[in-house]
Amino acid sequence: MKHLGLKGKVVLIAIVAMTALTAVLQAIGYYQFNQNVYSNYVKYATSAVNEAIIILDKYSVGDAVVKGEMDDNYEKARLELNEIKTSANIEYLYAVYFEDIEDIKSACYVINAKSEEELAEAGSDADIYSYLGDPCEEDGFEEVNLRVFQNALRNDIPGIIEQTSDTPEYGQLLTCCEVVHDSNGRPVAILGVDTDINEIKKDLHTYLNTSSLFAVLITALFIIIFVITTDRKITKPVRKLSENTASYVKLMKDAVSPEDLVYDKVRIRSGDEIQDLSKSISRMADEIKAYMINLETVMAEKERIGAELNVATQIQADMLPRIFPPFPDRHEFDIYASMTPAKEVGGDFYDFFFIDHDHLALAIADVSGKGVPAALFMVIAKTLIKNRAQLGGSPSEVLAYANEQLCEGNDAELFVTVWLAIIEISTGRGIAANAGHEHPALMRANGEFELVKYRHSPAVATFPGLTFKEHEFELNPGDKLFVYTDGVTEATDSNNVLFGEERLVASLNREKNITPDKLIENVKADIDEFVGEAPQFDDITMLSITWYGKQ
Repeated sequence: MKHLGLKGKVVLIAIVAMTALTAVLQAIGYYQFNQNVYSNYVKYATSAVNEAIIILDKYSVGDAVVKGEMDDNYEKARLELNEIKTSANIEYLYAVYFEDIEDIKSACYVINAKSEEELAEAGSDADIYSYLGDPCEEDGFEEVNLRVFQNALRNDIPGIIEQTSDTPEYGQLLTCCEVVHDSNGRPVAILGVDTDINEIKKDLHTYLNTSSLFAVLITALFIIIFVITTDRKITKPVRKLSENTASYVKLMKDAVSPEDLVYDKVRIRSGDEIQDLSKSISRMADEIKAYMINLETVMAEKERIGAELNVATQIQADMLPRIFPPFPDRHEFDIYASMTPAKEVGGDFYDFFFIDHDHLALAIADVSGKGVPAALFMVIAKTLIKNRAQLGGSPSEVLAYANEQLCEGNDAELFVTVWLAIIEISTGRGIAANAGHEHPALMRANGEFELVKYRHSPAVATFPGLTFKEHEFELNPGDKLFVYTDGVTEATDSNNVLFGEERLVASLNREKNITPDKLIENVKADIDEFVGEAPQFDDITMLSITWYGKQ
């Protein structure tokens, strides 16, 4: 799959997903339809049994079995049973008894109804009728059915009894039967109605063929619409941006002259973050080119070039949420974040946004390298992660998608460590994926901050085809979560001593019951005090959230 282009992967994923979904829905529909059809056949056969029992009782056929004699009432009963069989869609309507209740092979007919069509095809009544006392055919009934009849008579089981059978002569049948009593209430025979199960299968095959045709058409239509929409809105713009940005970064890596450093601008009118990304990259590329030309032209223009870099810094800063509180109408949490670049533009970023009304996404990341290449890579990574997350899916799926896009044309061999979490606001439950990033710190209500350590996945864009592990967690009211980049723990003083994890945890626990912005302010103050006059070598990015839950 790694050899497929972005569009090919989208098409393949859509086909696989929709095919699997259609197969599941078809299986569920087939099972439900099968149950409903079978149930209706049972009800139909049960109705026929009830009507036949009334006729046998009406003409005292049970007494005829006891006497072993057929009278005028017996023939009247046969005629009415014939009418039931003619009007009903059933295969056989009969009654049997056992001369010896202990011997199932002693089964004999009481009566056997025939439809008008069957009577018309027969030469005489004797050729088709089974009379009282006639032995049942040797292969007429499955042994299991005869056992059911025997048990029902022996124990006088009340109500309708269901049984399926498969005989060489009569095929697959659904049998519904009931005990026949004489005038004294003694069980003397069994009345049975057989329905051809093959009719059920025909109905099921008709349903399956029809529903499959509609499912295939709807699935194909959905895939076409999905692929066209995704290709127009995401795939083509992102692919073009990735190619042009990678080409631009390669030109910078090859140290071409400023006049040859050309960024091929992509015109996108999607009205979303991809359009903003395109404009931001174009503006940043223009400013970078202008900066390099001016630097080459004359050192006297250093101040103007610095101003242009400030514009690039502002562009990058504008892509990060900076208005706090960001969601003043939401009271389930309080969130704050900051990013202090080591240079004019940095490779760190943080982000938080709603996927839907009940799901909040948190992200923090650190691009390898420094300066403009890292900043360009950061802009693409941030946009890819946010756009893909807003389409739905788990953190692992989002990072896997971003990984594939960033690996394409990544001649600069940059990568990015990412911590991404999606929290269900109504419950506080969340899922996080850690792609080579620092371990988060968690404080339970009235407790202390501790680092949550576990094996994480490789960084994003290291190589194609990566999958990313996920970890579940739950935030309860009063809990605090703190995530950061390695610029925090790797801040170095003049003696090359690192700030480290122990100092970070101590700084987090210095004050209790403080807001996220105050917490980040304390950590930054402790870092500045520790570093002193030593220069900042890496971007320092932090994000903190306090969870209040449903109010």
